[in-house]
Amino acid sequence: MSEIIRMNDPRSAGIPVRDCREPLVDLRELSFLRVDTRLADPAGAYALLREGVAWRLARAARLLPEGLRLLVTEGYRPLVLQQRYFDAYEAELRASHPDWPEPYLRTRTSRSLSPPEIGPHVAGAAVDLTLCTASGTELDLGTPVNAGPEESDGACYTDAPGLAATARRNRRTLSAALSTAGLTNYPTEWWHWSYGDRYWALATGAAAARYGPADVYARHHRPPE
Repeated sequence: MSEIIRMNDPRSAGIPVRDCREPLVDLRELSFLRVDTRLADPAGAYALLREGVAWRLARAARLLPEGLRLLVTEGYRPLVLQQRYFDAYEAELRASHPDWPEPYLRTRTSRSLSPPEIGPHVAGAAVDLTLCTASGTELDLGTPVNAGPEESDGACYTDAPGLAATARRNRRTLSAALSTAGLTNYPTEWWHWSYGDRYWALATGAAAARYGPADVYARHHRPPE
């Protein structure tokens, strides 16, 4: 695998944000994809994304082979939830490796979870998703969505070696559609794709990110057609 730039790398974290004030839209109102409820929250934040990201998912859905659908597990993530996830994973690693210095611990935590202050999910710019059939049966992509590097022995990395042929083929199908539609993958997580955030800006050479932290209460529901 080539060099992987982490979310907290200065090259990514230092990119400025010029928020375009685009609204959040509710993916549950869109017919071209499925929204899974495994991470549902009472406010429905998990099903929200910036409008520009939703438009690109619409394009990606049209690029999939006949009979396949995008299955979204999580979009927008409130800052308090991102902080909770990050702290819990950091504590888990600290307990397993008490000898790790704090800066290194934070770097290792950032392999799988973005630091809250720069998180693309917090901006409504990132989506976790997989593939399913038209009837909703989830395809094999090698690991469950959100499998950590420890539990998956590194198979969560997008280009991980040693995957079964079917899982590798399904990842390529997902990646081809999403990258063609303009989204960027975080290479430690095959399921994580984004548009308009700092990591996307770094990957595409954009001068600034389009989206900063989003307000779930400022949304409206004008979905892509």
